[in-house]
Amino acid sequence: MSKTDRPSSHGVNTRLAHSGHDPKSFFGFVNPPVVHASTVLFPDAATMVSRDQKYTYGTHGTPTTDALNTAIDELEGSEGTVAVPSGLAAVTLPFMAALSAGDHLLVVDSVYSPTRNFCAGMLARFGIETTYYDPAIGAGIDSLMRPNTKLVHTEAPGSNTFEMQDIPAIAEVAHAHGALVSIDNTWATPLYFKPLDHGVDISIHAATKYPAGHSDILIGTVSANKTAWPAIKRTFSMLGICAGPDDAYMTLRGLRTMGIRLARHQESALTIARALETMPGVARVLHPALESFPGHALWKRDFCGSSGIFSIVLDVADPARQQRKAHAFLDALEIFGLGYSWGGYESLAVHANLSDRTIALPPKEGPVIRLQIGLEDVEDLMVDIERGLAAARSA
Repeated sequence: MSKTDRPSSHGVNTRLAHSGHDPKSFFGFVNPPVVHASTVLFPDAATMVSRDQKYTYGTHGTPTTDALNTAIDELEGSEGTVAVPSGLAAVTLPFMAALSAGDHLLVVDSVYSPTRNFCAGMLARFGIETTYYDPAIGAGIDSLMRPNTKLVHTEAPGSNTFEMQDIPAIAEVAHAHGALVSIDNTWATPLYFKPLDHGVDISIHAATKYPAGHSDILIGTVSANKTAWPAIKRTFSMLGICAGPDDAYMTLRGLRTMGIRLARHQESALTIARALETMPGVARVLHPALESFPGHALWKRDFCGSSGIFSIVLDVADPARQQRKAHAFLDALEIFGLGYSWGGYESLAVHANLSDRTIALPPKEGPVIRLQIGLEDVEDLMVDIERGLAAARSA
């Protein structure tokens, strides 16, 4: 069944199970072929010059990457998608596509920190100026727009502290000034938030997380609407940052179960987050699906679900004791691993470093611990968290 033939009324798990690959196109096998390719042969010299055939070279796409890209397009409602080697590459590709020397970029202050590093390093070298803005700015972003502002980058919820943004309001202002809007939508995935339906031009995913889902793949995707797609496609081709066929295949394999995995992540994370709201030693729980969270109304308006990652703020007001208490919490954990990334089957915890913030400042109550709630049993995870809290109190 092709993309155009598949009814849009099908449920999300049905679409996840059947999107991307048409078994009839490859002898009936339900999974697409893994095509390892660099060279593609042409039937004659004229075709080699005109390149009038579907595949021309490995970096420009193969049946394997096409299967993944088509599946993501179906979820995003996008004009086109490219797969790149990492989530960071997925963030930087749209920046390179939309910006030139002398341009101005607006980036939310609660952004994924490697994105900030790219702006301060690579983009600054190219003469592109970046201004960071308050995630709560909404339509007020109009005051920051300049004639040379070409891109507004959003992330909702924000990294580590999960601030929500009024994406439709920001997009309306940006478009009125002739700028594009991109979003890092890794937290929600297109299952729980479809950015292009809310005015965003470019949707970015660290597909390393929930699409791949098993902590063994590095990959990213960039999906764009008709306005932004030509520049994304052109820049992708120029940079040659294509995902490998095995990673694309494994991500598509993970995509088949993403719906049921996300449902489990969501249920477990919310159960734990609600329990932690009244737990001694926890000053605050940072989860946008909680009614107590400042951005909850925006989340409820625009999103249809939440994922498995949120943060807690330990009740340690004394700055001199915060790191010691945070480390005591982490070192006492037995089920939660101490590691970066998230979206896999296993639970993880990190002490969030918020020292690069300039506007969306860190919570004053204490250190921020980011929790990735995996697929383990909630009861076991709660015992582990309680063990960590007890260790932090006695440190």
